[in-house]
Amino acid sequence: MDAVVSNPPYSQQWDPSGKETDPRYARFGLAPKGKADYAFLLHDLFHIKPDGIITIVLPHGVLFRGGEEGEIRKNLIENNHIDTIIGLPANIFFGTGIPTIIMVLKQKRSNTDVLIIDASKGSIKEGKNNKLRASDIKRIADTVVKREKGTEKYSKLVARDEIRQNDYNLNIPRYVDSSESAESWDIYATMFGGIPKSEIDGLKNFWTAFPGLKSALFTDSDTPYVELRADDIKSVIKGHGDVIAFEEAYRAAFESFPVYMKERLIGNMETISISKAESEFSEDIFNRLNGIPLVDKYDAFQLLDDEWTKISIDLEIIRTEGFNAIKKVDPNLVLKKKEGKEQEIQEGWVGRIIPFELVQSTLLKEDYDLLKVKECELSETSSEHETIIDSITEEEKELCKDVFNDEGNVFVSKGILDAIKQLKGDNSVEAAEYLIKIEQINELIKQEKNLKAQIKTMNAELQARTKDTIEQLTDDKAVDLIEKKWIDTLILRLNEIPDTIIDSFVASISALKQKYETTYYDIEQQIRDT
Repeated sequence: MDAVVSNPPYSQQWDPSGKETDPRYARFGLAPKGKADYAFLLHDLFHIKPDGIITIVLPHGVLFRGGEEGEIRKNLIENNHIDTIIGLPANIFFGTGIPTIIMVLKQKRSNTDVLIIDASKGSIKEGKNNKLRASDIKRIADTVVKREKGTEKYSKLVARDEIRQNDYNLNIPRYVDSSESAESWDIYATMFGGIPKSEIDGLKNFWTAFPGLKSALFTDSDTPYVELRADDIKSVIKGHGDVIAFEEAYRAAFESFPVYMKERLIGNMETISISKAESEFSEDIFNRLNGIPLVDKYDAFQLLDDEWTKISIDLEIIRTEGFNAIKKVDPNLVLKKKEGKEQEIQEGWVGRIIPFELVQSTLLKEDYDLLKVKECELSETSSEHETIIDSITEEEKELCKDVFNDEGNVFVSKGILDAIKQLKGDNSVEAAEYLIKIEQINELIKQEKNLKAQIKTMNAELQARTKDTIEQLTDDKAVDLIEKKWIDTLILRLNEIPDTIIDSFVASISALKQKYETTYYDIEQQIRDT
């Protein structure tokens, strides 16, 4: 076989008796009876061609357990079969929550080192499980393919001599420490104030990117402690020349990207290779980010992949149905219960490729804006309604119980009208104040009902106009809308990256300020004053 991808059951029982001369195991040793992990691995290794490759998912124990497994691991290393070890996050497989590894093995290798990657921190939470994002997978793949010296807290190329010195123990933390540094507290600064230089130096990546910013933010001092020069940290950082230059360099790097995407994507939408195009665009983004500090290129790739998921679906439709698919609409089918059964009911229309809201916010903007104004009015009216209800006291509710049901909601029909009539016949001050609130609520209910009716009518008319607009699009307008959907959204998200980085930096400096702002001396003074 050329390649094996394997995910065997972890640490399963097996019977090794009589297999000492089995050619699968004879060179390396027999896995212990209670753990068949290496038996599966050696079986796979035996069946691949001389230039073949294995990727096998295993529990972490295979990296450090001794005994028979330690001997097998030693023989695999000395025979130069273990190429790469990738540590994965916990809870990424159904049926087990334990963290696992991928071990990559080859029959023949030109190099003798082992690439160790700790990818355990790269994932997102999805329900109860963790999930590797496209950017996490690409980061792993790029690291394996490029096989560079290593990245701090992520990967390391380990020489065989170092592995020998560690008695063939391949436990990932021995070589790659991906743990977060524990937060430290400076006792002197806590007692007397000041910000420790050592903690400021922890932001060294920012000081390298913005060499003149540190002196603009902090006072000079011969002691290990400094003070902030200004209270408005954000303004100082955002207005500094180094930061402005960073933002301008980023914008300049992506200035021609929309044109490049339009020429490559829009101009070839019916012929472009969908499977290869994302790689081409990601390579272009990576090239543009060369020399731009602080930006993680894989964050930018994730934004591309998020959008590419939608773009690729559109391209498949255009490839299958032709360009005119852009001008098609489909029934919007939703599941609703009717007569005790779930049935598909049509609620308006949806664009096969072009979203209705995109058409409305661009080509039908006047009607769209009017609808949004009405929806805003309804929201404000409902909010005012709720505010008045919240202001009603339990004593006021006792004056006229028919207004509220058991859940505390206002009755819209006869109950509220009877309450108004009853309260008008009560001459007490409390009744008069309650009457004002009830009449306000009654008026707001009428306004809400009227606004909902207007919105329903306006929305139906706008939906009909949108359907007609899509179906009657010229080719040029169709291309403009596709460009807005595919390219403008991605460019907008890419342009947010520098702001996100700077905001994170501002938050870090603000946290340092807050951390040592209130000193032990201040608290002692407050106690004495009290």
